[in-house]
Amino acid sequence: MKGKLLVIGFGPGSFAHVTERAREAIQESNMVIGYKTYVDLIEGLLTDQEIISTGMTEEVSRAQEAVKQAERGNKVAVISSGDAGVYGMAGLIYEVLIEKGWKKETGVEVEIIPGISAINSCASLLGAPVMHDACTISLSDHLTPWNLIESRIDAAAKTDFVIALYNPKSGRRTRQIAEAQQILLKYRSPDTPVGLVKSAYRDREQVVVTNLKEMLNHEIGMLTTVIIGNSSTFLYDDLMITPRGYQRKYTLNQTEQPLKLHQRLQKEAEPWALEQVNPAPVLQATNNEELSFREMAELALKMVNGENVEPFQQNVSPQDMETIFELAVSPGVANKKFTARQMIVLAEVVGENGIMEYTQDHHLKLQIPTYNPNEVIERLAEAGFSLAPVGDVLTIKACDFCDGDKKDSIPYAEELESRLGGMELPKELKLGFNGCGMACYGAVKEDIGIVYRKGAFDLFLGGKTVGRNGHPGQIVAEGIAPEQIVSIVENIIQDYKDLGYPNERFYKFFKRVKQVQGFVYQDITPKLEVEAAACGD
Repeated sequence: MKGKLLVIGFGPGSFAHVTERAREAIQESNMVIGYKTYVDLIEGLLTDQEIISTGMTEEVSRAQEAVKQAERGNKVAVISSGDAGVYGMAGLIYEVLIEKGWKKETGVEVEIIPGISAINSCASLLGAPVMHDACTISLSDHLTPWNLIESRIDAAAKTDFVIALYNPKSGRRTRQIAEAQQILLKYRSPDTPVGLVKSAYRDREQVVVTNLKEMLNHEIGMLTTVIIGNSSTFLYDDLMITPRGYQRKYTLNQTEQPLKLHQRLQKEAEPWALEQVNPAPVLQATNNEELSFREMAELALKMVNGENVEPFQQNVSPQDMETIFELAVSPGVANKKFTARQMIVLAEVVGENGIMEYTQDHHLKLQIPTYNPNEVIERLAEAGFSLAPVGDVLTIKACDFCDGDKKDSIPYAEELESRLGGMELPKELKLGFNGCGMACYGAVKEDIGIVYRKGAFDLFLGGKTVGRNGHPGQIVAEGIAPEQIVSIVENIIQDYKDLGYPNERFYKFFKRVKQVQGFVYQDITPKLEVEAAACGD
């Protein structure tokens, strides 16, 4: 009879955190192999299985024995705390099998059963320290050379990862955690929050919140997981919190820049909302009166609304509130020629730290670090630029009208830009505008296409520009009178704004609703069997 290897991660150690599948797998096995401490932790789940337990450093021998017993026809549960694939037994089991020439189709069956890893269980006891990019590093040099571990700590510290240190210290390994601390102090503040969790969700659970400088003053052992915050991690009421984002971003969609919910909660956007306990106050009374968080929030709201908040003062300079301002610029709807002066202004506004990217829409997309977006807008507008937002908005793409020779339709393109450009929509929408029947600018391929021909306009809806099943829009009307085109298009886009689902592209919307402003959808997609791409698209 063919045996089976059940490689089980049973989580932090409490029965409440053992998954249902892990329980079932232990029950269906007739043999359990594991480190003695781990076997003791799951004793209440055992029935009449044969037990093989070994010491801490005998992982290889456990894997070899498990494979041998499975080849004899046994169902073998190989147990690991946490997740079996994170510093657990899963990898060693596969290594032993591969060395013996195992094949998935013909060899013993292998099932890896996931569990809650220490980085997750310990983080839940500390607050929310692993809300941004994070990594795990084991300080045990039993199977990995120490110089390689050092280089990994250095790289993770330098790149501002939240770091979870597994196996930080043992009776014989005492220097590694101290050396790790010194590497981290090269890149991080001594006040960086650190959490020490021993035996998470077990009888002798211990949780300590400290900082990078003081961490070695507390007990650390093999059963401890050390979680080190990144540069934005902060403490609140003895909890470690790592915000999900670093920078607040603006996008140009109206004169006043509202904050989205996730932006409002960022420390850079409202420092008083997420400050630590007993911080140097961001907002304080001139008489040094201590304010509650509620009072600070109410005063902040008054400041946002332009109300006088004397006798209070702000202790944050504008430089402390630098943001990334995103927008698109072009010389105009029809004009595609930049002047030398405009290029100089662009270079000055973007500066050394900004980004300027040319797009297929004949726009330059700018990302500018600034604490005064209005100043950026004024300078670009004075230079004669047409400014547009980026994101899920309407973008109008007009041809150059053969340097203006075919100028009759230009006013309609400019009116569409003036009335609709930058409108917020369920998904980005591109309106293509061609000044003659050649349509060489490709308006018919866009979400909405307008072609000026014989003194009137042809209208195309539902183009799909990307994907191997891309297609032009279907022509829904010919010979639309010039005085009607702007209102017709405006009504179509308003329907999309009002009735479109979030993140639903226009061609999908048109197909779903079947009719927009009297224009009926027709399926013009070729009926072909298209072979799946290698990427699965």
